[in-house]
Amino acid sequence: MSDALPPAILNDQAQKAYREGQFSLAADLFERAAHALDAQGQALDAAEMWNNVSVASLQAGDAARALRSAEGSDAVFAAQQDARRQGLALGNQAAALEALGQVDEALARYQRSSDALKQAGQPELRAVVLKSLSALQMRTGKRMEAMASMQIALENQKHLSLRERLLKSLLKVPFRMLKP
Repeated sequence: MSDALPPAILNDQAQKAYREGQFSLAADLFERAAHALDAQGQALDAAEMWNNVSVASLQAGDAARALRSAEGSDAVFAAQQDARRQGLALGNQAAALEALGQVDEALARYQRSSDALKQAGQPELRAVVLKSLSALQMRTGKRMEAMASMQIALENQKHLSLRERLLKSLLKVPFRMLKP
């Protein structure tokens, strides 16, 4: 695996390593592809690859590398008016920040991710982010916010499991009680 390999080949190798659970190797291969794309002036593709580095690094247990890799990629996507990938990048940053224990910043990035995915018309992806936001809010004692986030997440999902349908109906109760 020489550095002279094209980014597409490196990406394929990284995807294979990721599927096989070799997350550190996948992150290294994604990073090599990202550097190659950066060198070729392909900022958008490089930003996507840096987010792949982030996901693989987080799976490998390296939250600091995950954060470093995803930082700034949301701005690249925003400049291209790609709200979907901007939202995903912000979600990757939030997950890394959460793993690093930087709770307040993680909460803020999850919220920005949710907003971008809403703008992009991606309700299913937004639901995933909102569930992560809700779980973090619950762990930090922000119970009402957590319930609201989870309720919105469940409203954004097309297909709910039995457990999720039950949770959705239970979440309506406290909000009904708060109405005047």
